[in-house]
Amino acid sequence: MKDLKLTFVVDEMPFYAVSYSKFIEIQTDKDQLHCKVQYDSHSEPLVLKGGVKQGDGVSVVLMKHRIELYVNGALVDEEWPMGKRLFDMGDSFELDAISTEEYIAPPKEVSSVLGEFYGAEGWKPAENVFVGDCMPYVRGDEYHVLYLKDRHHHYSKWGMGAHQWEHISTKDFSKWYVHPMAVEITDPAEGSICTGSWIQQGGVEYLYYTVRRGGTIAAPVCRSVSDDGYRFKKDLNFGFILPEKYNRARARDPKIIKDKDGLFHMIITTSLLAEKKGCLAHFVSKDLENWQDTDKPIYISEDGTEPECPDYIFYKNRYYLIFSLNAKARYMVSESPFDNWRTPKNPSVPCASVPKGAVWKDKIVFAGYKGIDGYAGTMTFKTATADENGELIFH
Repeated sequence: MKDLKLTFVVDEMPFYAVSYSKFIEIQTDKDQLHCKVQYDSHSEPLVLKGGVKQGDGVSVVLMKHRIELYVNGALVDEEWPMGKRLFDMGDSFELDAISTEEYIAPPKEVSSVLGEFYGAEGWKPAENVFVGDCMPYVRGDEYHVLYLKDRHHHYSKWGMGAHQWEHISTKDFSKWYVHPMAVEITDPAEGSICTGSWIQQGGVEYLYYTVRRGGTIAAPVCRSVSDDGYRFKKDLNFGFILPEKYNRARARDPKIIKDKDGLFHMIITTSLLAEKKGCLAHFVSKDLENWQDTDKPIYISEDGTEPECPDYIFYKNRYYLIFSLNAKARYMVSESPFDNWRTPKNPSVPCASVPKGAVWKDKIVFAGYKGIDGYAGTMTFKTATADENGELIFH
């Protein structure tokens, strides 16, 4: 199955073109163009949309792992397929005005900084591109935010989300730098790159995450690696699946911690199947390669609600466990690393949806998102300090 590029000019309105059996269909409705592409994995097509007018030049790029819609050279929509594309070269259109050619992707930019902007509070990267779950990380004097790039408010790829990790950073919370995409979908079998965490060890930067594959298919724990913290590559030699006692298809959001003795810990969202309760499973490793279940979740919900996007912060000689229930974040505090958690009087973390935090200049700075018409929206921040009892004070 070759990558293809279709090009045409909207020479009249309404515009309509279709391949046989409607394997691909392009039409306009008022000033909106719709491109429907059919795959053998789902009965419903993937749909690309963009505003057009008569005389506009349009390109549709059909790659194995992504499809894109351009209007006058600007990317206006994209989707992420799974399975075999039913349209291919040799299919005939009812209109002959569409040019079909093999598509060869241009080489990617290798610079560590792709752009800059000012002010990330209330920010989103582009029109119809939204900020999802945020994953802050402090490296030296830099505050980094990895976030889930979202189109279609989680409805991309037949509702699997098709999220990917984008990356920005700052030194002063005024000027921000845009870095290359940290983790992208490169395989049609990847339904979504779920939330995760960043850890540095031995001069190597590691990103840990799970990959949603849809239905009841187990979501493996995966990772990407980098030498410079800006350009990451998937480590295809690493990966594991949770034991059968957990809901393996729902496994997501691993948080990696290194304790004072050098042992690595992974806290990961899932459910206990027999108990029918959401939990934060707890795994350990001596080398970041081989992980063992402790058989003692660090947190178990009272019901089936899964505690999402766990975070773990050491701040002013106390340990903080943060997670979200139904997108609303809460925290617990302890004087010991992995037990004896207590719930404060007000456990809420008031930073919009599923925030996570990092210690930056003697404060915890949380990053989250404010939703726009559903999942994902604009980035938002909240800072916190702690009182003498360890309870967080938000600013």
